Amino acid sequence: MARQPGTPDRDFLDVRTHGYARVAVCVPTVRVAEPAFNAAAHLEQLEAAHRAGAHYALCPELGLSAYTCGDLFFQESLLEGVRAAIAQVAQASADWNLVVTVGAPLAVDGLLFNCAVTLYRGRALAVAPKAYPPNYREFYELRWFRPAAEARARSLPLLGADVPFGTDVLVRLPHLPGFVLHTDICEDLWVPVPPGTLAALAGATVLANLSASNITVAKWEYRQELVRGSSARNLAVQMYSAAGFGESTADLAWDGHGMVAERGRLVAETERFALRGTQVVVDVDLQALAQDRMRQTSFGANARDRVAAFRVAECGPGAEARPRATWEQFARTIDAHPFVPANPAERDVRCREVFLIQASALARRLTSLPPECR
Repeated sequence: MARQPGTPDRDFLDVRTHGYARVAVCVPTVRVAEPAFNAAAHLEQLEAAHRAGAHYALCPELGLSAYTCGDLFFQESLLEGVRAAIAQVAQASADWNLVVTVGAPLAVDGLLFNCAVTLYRGRALAVAPKAYPPNYREFYELRWFRPAAEARARSLPLLGADVPFGTDVLVRLPHLPGFVLHTDICEDLWVPVPPGTLAALAGATVLANLSASNITVAKWEYRQELVRGSSARNLAVQMYSAAGFGESTADLAWDGHGMVAERGRLVAETERFALRGTQVVVDVDLQALAQDRMRQTSFGANARDRVAAFRVAECGPGAEARPRATWEQFARTIDAHPFVPANPAERDVRCREVFLIQASALARRLTSLPPECR
């Protein structure tokens, strides 16, 4: 049927047809060592993200147990409760066209790991153990958790299926062209060569970091630098979700800092220090990311030199029950003047730089003239 004059083309208005995917960072309220409460709190945030049109949602490190459980991590009742909580989240989100990553402690072959569990349509797609548990200053995770390198298994039974287990797993979403997910956990983003960087060179476009990350003065600024830097260096979307209200404050404090950065620019950030669950939803440009990777030939050369074998877990296409109108408006701030900073101080710095670029280039040309022409 021909489109009537004056009627907008619905396909054109849909942001998904222009290479965008909608992602969410969720920071639920938690209670220490209460997996059932934590699962319900996660679902409250995830349901809101689903209503907002998110295709993927990231939750914090060890969110289903809470990060500050201490030696309770060794209690079988807690570990059983966490598995039940994973099943609860998977079952409740089974009818949603939403991929979800939650944090959980899992025992595998008699060893305990700090894990990122990615779920879709009621089943587990992949489980990634933390590669580099910190054991310095206020951190002593090696008291409870083993590094990923000590894992003996490459898969584990979860939700009635054998699920890929390791830091070498990419999750591909066929219904979202260009969306290839890799997950790692907290300290993994802080090391010199993060697992996410190797994953990006292997084809990952969305890097998701589950974090707990207690807050100290000005630490949030360094986190921003890490997240922006990772997205710029890897020509990727870098997502980050830190633990929030409800964690034990025995010797630490928590601010619930969530971020999404894209190719070096911070595009979304949660409210910090919220005394309730919080989240942020934003559209990310996967098409522009792919074009940048083709254009920047050094990225491909680096990928060739650092080639690593990654497994790929694919989820089957799922029916979309949400109305198309959900994606007919950008979930993203579009700056009307992208090259002119709105902040007067930043604008002054930018104008000075523009002036000096032109002046120094002109000075170099003048120094090349014969003395009599100067």
